[in-house]
Amino acid sequence: MGRSLALDYGRKRTGIAVTDNDKIIATALCTVQTRELLKFISEYVNNEDVESIVIGEPKDMNNRPSDSTKYIEPFVAVLKKKFPDMKIERYDERFTSKIAFQSMIDGGLSKKKRRDKALVDKISAVLILQSYLKSLE
Repeated sequence: MGRSLALDYGRKRTGIAVTDNDKIIATALCTVQTRELLKFISEYVNNEDVESIVIGEPKDMNNRPSDSTKYIEPFVAVLKKKFPDMKIERYDERFTSKIAFQSMIDGGLSKKKRRDKALVDKISAVLILQSYLKSLE
């Protein structure tokens, strides 16, 4: 079995989470500038056993694709072309940023640390990946 990567794709930066090889635990990996994302993923996939990539799918309250989708779809197309044998899936990411922020508050993080958008992005990626793993059960 290989790992799964999850991406909380953003226009400026992307939060990344990863599972262990048994796909039991989702852990925050890092945040990268989105313009460097393809390079990062390529290097990571070359060094680790990655079986799938899960990309957050932003939807509005009516279950329609949100405005952010127009930025994500071209990237997904590039990923599929670059990694034709890789399982690449989209997964609903509604409310992950809000849940991530609330978990920071619940965890006792200071206001200064809660302003760290990169931390919110990493936590959001973990939430996407955890939800995805749960859906496979």
